[in-house]
Amino acid sequence: MAKVITGVGCPYCGASCDDIEVTVSDDGTKVLEVKNACAIGNQVFHHASTPGRITSPRLRQPDGTYKEISYEEAIDRAARILVNAKKPLIYGFGSTNCEGMSAAGRVAEKAGAVLDNCASICHGSSFLAIFDNGYPSCTLGEVKNRADVIVYWASNPAHAHPRHMSRYSIFPRGFFTGKGHMGRKIICIDPRVTDTARVADIHLQVQQGHDYELFNAFRTVLHGGDIPDMVAGIPKEKILEAAGIMKKARFGTVFYGMGLCHSDGRNHNVDIAISMTRDLNEFTKWTIMAMRGHYNIAGPGVVWSWQFGFPYCIDMTKRDLVHMNPGETSSVDLAMRDEVDAFVNIGTDAGAHFPIPAVQHLKKHPWITIDPNICMASEISDLHIPVAVVGVETGGVVYRMDNVPIQFKKVVEPAGGILTDEELFDKIYERMCELDQEA
Repeated sequence: MAKVITGVGCPYCGASCDDIEVTVSDDGTKVLEVKNACAIGNQVFHHASTPGRITSPRLRQPDGTYKEISYEEAIDRAARILVNAKKPLIYGFGSTNCEGMSAAGRVAEKAGAVLDNCASICHGSSFLAIFDNGYPSCTLGEVKNRADVIVYWASNPAHAHPRHMSRYSIFPRGFFTGKGHMGRKIICIDPRVTDTARVADIHLQVQQGHDYELFNAFRTVLHGGDIPDMVAGIPKEKILEAAGIMKKARFGTVFYGMGLCHSDGRNHNVDIAISMTRDLNEFTKWTIMAMRGHYNIAGPGVVWSWQFGFPYCIDMTKRDLVHMNPGETSSVDLAMRDEVDAFVNIGTDAGAHFPIPAVQHLKKHPWITIDPNICMASEISDLHIPVAVVGVETGGVVYRMDNVPIQFKKVVEPAGGILTDEELFDKIYERMCELDQEA
């Protein structure tokens, strides 16, 4: 008889929805139905039951083809590569649990590696701004229950976080927001007319790359100053209208996305966004939150800050001196300078997301991909090790975009005896210790 599992966490985006209902077969090996998840989350659950899925490690042969090998051989090869490398790079962690991240941290420390995550090409600029200017944030639950003004700046949750607006920001009826959408004002600031902009009360179509100017205009208006008739492509009266709504809010939240981190200004855009939020708090209550992409990309920042004191770009090559210096110790910069001699790609797709010259440099050296899926990174790897899908085939702790920890559940048994990320890294660590003793 089929079994229904409730309160399941969704391993897709940073909203980390934990209200999913999954129906599994009576033998616990196949996902039959998924309720409450978005279309993309639904596919993640069903992927675990896809026929023909890779369930054994694959080693590239001299003719370019792959040969299936045992986990024991894959673990031995990975351990030897890391032990022999002078400066290995372990990168990714967009899609795994905190237990796997912690285990990978031990391996990186043992190998004297650089340990990095997707933030270095994503919200790393947010870290830099937060270090400088603080982070007046809150939980998504507080947004749902309190916020009557929502600002989506340079983010498009309608596509990137499909249930964000329905669960937390625009549409839900909270404790103090009983009217739902009818009791909220939505402001969208984006150079494009997105689906998020279409549901907003006000859309300010900012000129591409001029967000900093617009933030400055808002801050000037909030402090009673005058601004030009046109700022960053936005008429003065539109800015005054939006600023007036923001000042009158009972509780407001700014959700900002990759548009700020990947346009001119980067960390300075986020820095001034935080400053604008602080200015608004002179009149009423405002908070700000980064729209983190993957379901646990906030995790490594928490786990590694506890383990090593830094959230990303962690250089442990000197072993007795751990440091972080984005631009020097960040993955793309290291790859572009061809400074690493081994690369481990885990839970992300560096083959698709890194610049082509960076990939070309990394391909000169051993490349290991640890991922449940076939992706561009796995197909150019020397060694591909499949692992269990977090939130489907194994549980674990993940951190939602508001840094709230969520306990994910296991709903089906791992296909073909696949190891979890934590188990794999623990075994690699053990083999590295054995190799040290043999030396």
